[in-house]
This record gives sequence, C-alpha cells and structure tokens, in this order.
Amino acid sequence: MPTIAEFRLPAEDVALAETFDRTPDATVRFESSVSKTLPCLWVADVDRANLEAGFDADPTVESAELLVETDGRYLYDVTFTDDVVQLCDALLAEGGSLLEMRGTNGWWRVRMRFRDRDALCRSHDELAARGVNADVQRVTDLTETTAAHTRLTPEQQEALAAAFECGYFDIPRGISMEELADELDISHQALSERLRRAYETLVDSELQPASDSSA
Repeated sequence: MPTIAEFRLPAEDVALAETFDRTPDATVRFESSVSKTLPCLWVADVDRANLEAGFDADPTVESAELLVETDGRYLYDVTFTDDVVQLCDALLAEGGSLLEMRGTNGWWRVRMRFRDRDALCRSHDELAARGVNADVQRVTDLTETTAAHTRLTPEQQEALAAAFECGYFDIPRGISMEELADELDISHQALSERLRRAYETLVDSELQPASDSSA
C-alpha cells in the first residue's frame, strides 16, 4: 500500500549546515521533483550576499549558480558533494519519491512517498546506517482515510494524491502526465483514465446533494 512519510533530518547529517548557520532565517526548498537526481533550490527570507557566502563556505556545496530572482526569492542550481548525492540516492533507492523537502534553521523537513511501509523501513534503516538521525513524525497510508469518505478506488486515490503532491495541478504544472505516469509505473493512458474517473466521482459527489435537495 502506498505510504506517505514525513520526517525531520538535521542539516549537519545531510547538507547545508554551514549555510543555515550563516543565514538562520532562510527557508530553502527543493523544487518538487520525481527525478532521481537532486532538483534546484528555491531560497527565501535571506540576503543574497550572505546566502552566497554561506554556499561558498559550505563543505557540502561544490558550486551554486543563480538561475532566477523573483519576488524576494532565489532559484539556485546547486552542485552538491558526492557524499550528499550518494545519501539522496540511497534514500530514493527503495522506490521512494521526494514530494517535499524544506529546510530552515538547521533542519530539513521531508515528505516522501514509498510503495509500502516495508520500503519506508528499509530507507530509514539505510539512513541510520549512514549516521543520519531521521525523526519520523507522521506515516500515512494513502487509502487509510479514503474508503470511509469517498467513492474513489485505491488506484484513483493514489493517482490524485501523487498528482497533487508532485505539482500536477499547479500553475504552471510541476510535472507532466507522462512523468507522473512513469512515477506510478503505469501507462499514460491508464493514468489519464484514473484521473478522469476520479474527477467524475468527485464532481458527482459534490453535485449529488444539490440535485437531491432540489428534487
């Protein structure tokens, strides 16, 4: 059963501890991505000069290139050291997908989707073996609260949850349907059908009470 896990990681065990020390008010967020490589970083609430000084002094950063500056936020393409890359590869090795990773004041808050709880446990064990103290704060099975409240099938719930978490409904979209289908290990046509039927079910459930009351 697909599982969402939320946990905290100390930056000193992962990455950017020096950067956080120099910019304690900064909020750093990895772009939503289902890629097996590290996505770019959005950084807010920070002075650019202090941030780049932090990157320069940080032993986990090889290089950082500013791509976009908008509304007080900065998008950086950061190249991390091999240790950080290997750690992230290990975290994703059990089929996990990074849904959100946000850091501030020396801590990373991470949300990931795993194929099942066993995969989550194996990833947690791998982190511990690498000396990373992962504080698991919440674990939710995707179908845990669905059946009692909606008529969605487990497959439709999984597709909607993945689409929402990966930014499919964002403007602009954070992921294409083809990429989302690959992430769910199903065909583009199967994903399209699941989403269409899920939309139909949700719309019907919203409109049905109004139809009944007007009869």
